[in-house]
Amino acid sequence: MKVSVIGTGYVGLVTGATLADLDNQVVCLDILEEKINMLNSGNSPIYEPGLEELLRKGLKNKNLVGSTEIEQNIRNSDITFICVGTPSDNNGNIDLSYIKSASSSIGRALRDKNGKHTVIVKSTVVPLTTEDVVLPNILKKSGWKRENLGIGMNPEFLREGSAIHDAQNPDRIVIGFADDVARKALKELYNPYKCKKLECSPRTAELIKYASNSFLATKISFVNEMANMSNVWGIDFQEVAEGMGLDSRISAEFLRAGAGFGGSCFPKDVKALAAAAKNSEVESLMLKATLEVNDIQPKIIVKMAEERLGVIKGKKIAILGLAFKPDTDDVRESRSEIVVRELMEKGASVVAHDPEGMANFKKIIDVKMAPTPELATEKADCAIIMTEWGLYKNLDLESLLERMNGNVLIDGRRALNAKKADEVGFDYKTIGLG
Repeated sequence: MKVSVIGTGYVGLVTGATLADLDNQVVCLDILEEKINMLNSGNSPIYEPGLEELLRKGLKNKNLVGSTEIEQNIRNSDITFICVGTPSDNNGNIDLSYIKSASSSIGRALRDKNGKHTVIVKSTVVPLTTEDVVLPNILKKSGWKRENLGIGMNPEFLREGSAIHDAQNPDRIVIGFADDVARKALKELYNPYKCKKLECSPRTAELIKYASNSFLATKISFVNEMANMSNVWGIDFQEVAEGMGLDSRISAEFLRAGAGFGGSCFPKDVKALAAAAKNSEVESLMLKATLEVNDIQPKIIVKMAEERLGVIKGKKIAILGLAFKPDTDDVRESRSEIVVRELMEKGASVVAHDPEGMANFKKIIDVKMAPTPELATEKADCAIIMTEWGLYKNLDLESLLERMNGNVLIDGRRALNAKKADEVGFDYKTIGLG
């Protein structure tokens, strides 16, 4: 099948690369020439394990190419995926400007095309967006009759850091379709996958995505609240989580306490769903609480450091981890941002390190960076782990203590062995360990 993908972010690139790997003819489209040039030279504009290798494979066998010629390539394809960003505004409402722009481009492209064409929204959008925004915009710009246009919504369930594996080994595929044209196109495209395929309306598919992310975010905030109680009551929350996870109704997934969730999905999606509910005069008390607990967690990390150091001002504090999770360079909504800002506002001398996220984080906060964790922690009064990279999990704690001026070690992700840290001589503190 001839596939065009609008947007070369995480979703667009992974979608394009994996569909090309199934022998489809895929063109990834973007208005940014720099990103397309990188793609066509075999270099990924983003860090995602396995993505660059898959892009190069697609380029080599000519199943994949990048282009800025958006309308021409849409016309030459059978199906177009919309994979553009849907950020939040200051009130948490979803910003559909990129969705509207993409659907307008599709409409203009289809003016000079005969036959049928299918458009699938893969971006995360609130319910009714595909039917009430994308569809009418395309019809208006194209002048097409409704029966020739296939419209659907096919949400992604990719985890940054394992997105290629998730795309190639899905546990479910949601096929949201508004007509038989879109239904047939998606069923043909995903025929190689043998997982469960759920067919539904576009608005149902849209809510499945939001409900899934919001539930997982809520689970994380609930766990963190229980862990905060554990800190006060002298309880090891890891043991509590183990006991909870033995219940098949709960499962052991997403029971790790820490500094809170971040990234491009959970914070944005919870805010957008809560805002959409408010606009429709529906209460969303659990979503509000989920966000409130998540905002508290990084501040607890700063409080832990302050309690141990006494005075933050003038102290050197090393931050290990800037990406919102390991195996990605994504720093959007990173809990490290809140921690770094608060420490700098309190007068600390902050030095940070991350294997992949430093360049992106530097665009947010002009903080001093160190090329290695060893240099970041040199003569530090306190070290704070904010991302559970393997590099930090395997730190030589004896050498770390020798390098530092102080012995305060705050583990925002419980990446280390608490008993060993104590034995080495650290004043070790983490969330969920009383």
